[in-house]
Amino acid sequence: MKTPNSVLVIQTAFLGDVILATPIISELNRLFPQVKIDFLVKKGNEILLSNNPAIRDVYVLDKSRNKFSEIWRLIRKFRSQRYDLVINVHRFGSSGIIAGFSGGKQIVGFDKNPFAFLYTKRFKHEIGNGTHEVTRNLALIKEFGAELICRPSLFPSAKDVQSVEVYTAEKFVCLAPASVWKTKQLPEEKWVELIQSCSSDLTIYLVGANSDNALCQAIIDKSGRVERIVNLAGKFSLLQTAALFAESQHVYVNDSGPLHIASAMNAPVSAFYCSTIPEFGFGPLSDHSEIKQVEKLECRPCGLHGKKECPLGHFNCGKDMVIS
Repeated sequence: MKTPNSVLVIQTAFLGDVILATPIISELNRLFPQVKIDFLVKKGNEILLSNNPAIRDVYVLDKSRNKFSEIWRLIRKFRSQRYDLVINVHRFGSSGIIAGFSGGKQIVGFDKNPFAFLYTKRFKHEIGNGTHEVTRNLALIKEFGAELICRPSLFPSAKDVQSVEVYTAEKFVCLAPASVWKTKQLPEEKWVELIQSCSSDLTIYLVGANSDNALCQAIIDKSGRVERIVNLAGKFSLLQTAALFAESQHVYVNDSGPLHIASAMNAPVSAFYCSTIPEFGFGPLSDHSEIKQVEKLECRPCGLHGKKECPLGHFNCGKDMVIS
């Protein structure tokens, strides 16, 4: 591939997927300091790329609007940009159409995308062999000299950092107990057990979206701990949460978005894998990290993304988890 002067990166999946695509930005910027990099995300994830000094523009796909008019709007915009290189990290149809008709001089992405036949170069995306998602993504630009593993990056602003300063004056740990998928979520009683094992001189913050507030409060109530424990669910933006993680003594997470925020901030982290496995390639990348899972459980994993409930009804991958 020719050296690019302008690049469009496409990742319109979940927030964790966007974070795991940021090494492409940092590697392109390292290899070609003058390159102009734009990024397309789905609405709601654009904040993750705020303040990134290597990004020129962030574009948004609003999936709540008419899908076809949104796709056509973006295609027209991107064709006018005449990108030297379009990199589609997403593996599903809408992003494939956008990439394929973007007018990019070079278009690369994974062969699993149903519109990969429109690309100039296609790459395999193999899940389950232990290859990290960051490595799979960076393989798309390997021929430029990109490293195949590096930590994701987020850039909380000075205002984000200031907004959490009142919470970082003393030693603390963070717990992110929620997940979109029920079988990825460590059971409440295990979070209670974790809280009860924490030293009394540590403050404990439970974090998450506003929709996670009730779960966090239920865990706090069941723990019996009344001092130095605070429900922060819904209080902070994603980048403010990143700023909080950066100062935490330790972060405890499921196999979900907060795990990748912790990696991006190089926060010490413990990741609980219930129905999924780290061999899928979405493990922690912090310097100090550990993986907790129930070994040798025949029904595990039961799927790539987790499920709404345990298919066998016992959820032993969560209930049998050893916390300490």
